[in-house]
Amino acid sequence: MEEKLYKIGEVCKLADLQPYVLRYWETEFPQLSPNKSGGGQRLYTKHEVDIILRIKELLYREGFTIAGAKKKLDVDLAEGAPAPASEAPTPPAPATQPPRADVTKMLGNVRRELREILEMLRGE
Repeated sequence: MEEKLYKIGEVCKLADLQPYVLRYWETEFPQLSPNKSGGGQRLYTKHEVDIILRIKELLYREGFTIAGAKKKLDVDLAEGAPAPASEAPTPPAPATQPPRADVTKMLGNVRRELREILEMLRGE
């Protein structure tokens, strides 16, 4: 029985991410190495989709930096910790505002990640 493969568009819908984010994560997380079809289309396995959902959780919900998420993911995979189920992501809570401290922390993480990307682009 062949394992189902997911195209990048399907994974983007499932994980609620833009394609450029997945392509960037492929450069940062060696656990993500999708096969490519004859036409160059990225094809992800269910395991890779689970890893993508875990990376998103680490970065966006738990506030890890890219470097911190890499380390945590390595530990999780080494310990055999299950990645989150690849079912539809949990919908956001209706019209509730996160606590101000959480928003400030998330914005700080976004700012830090943008600086890391800028440094990479500058070749520093």
